[in-house]
Amino acid sequence: MTAMLLLCGSWRIGALKGRQIMSDMSLNENSTQDIVNRYRQSVAVLAKFLPWLREHAKKDVSTKYDNSEMGHTIPFPVYDSTLLNFVKTAQGSGIMNRNYVYLYSKYHISGVQDELRIIEQADIMRMDDLRDILSRYILEGNVKGELWSEGVRSGVMERAVTKMQELIEFWDKQS
Repeated sequence: MTAMLLLCGSWRIGALKGRQIMSDMSLNENSTQDIVNRYRQSVAVLAKFLPWLREHAKKDVSTKYDNSEMGHTIPFPVYDSTLLNFVKTAQGSGIMNRNYVYLYSKYHISGVQDELRIIEQADIMRMDDLRDILSRYILEGNVKGELWSEGVRSGVMERAVTKMQELIEFWDKQS
């Protein structure tokens, strides 16, 4: 009987320790340092495009190609190569979220002003909101190409990446 109590008692202590370990792991899952670690590398790569994004804000970064010599053709957009490189880099960064639409319905975002307001108010715990705004322009731009140009012209993509970089630099404890 005593052996049984000792065995059960040690099991309970082990179970409690295991629960404590699991509890500690779940507490750290969305900690500021976890968020910083999750985004640091991707944002560093995207931040290399910030000078170009700032320089081209309020400018058109695409032109319409229409070969009128061939008769009636459908004009299509031709994009700046740096914009295409930024889009490709963002798509390969691993932070794009196809469920960005949820953010837009959650906050009733209906335009650029709402997006800029969300970006300016974001803190480290709302880094996913910044990711989702950037995801909208990058992913939806695959279907509606004009969205890439709009994201640059309106400054939304530049502000989202800049805010992400500022938050990471502020909260990063490893640097």
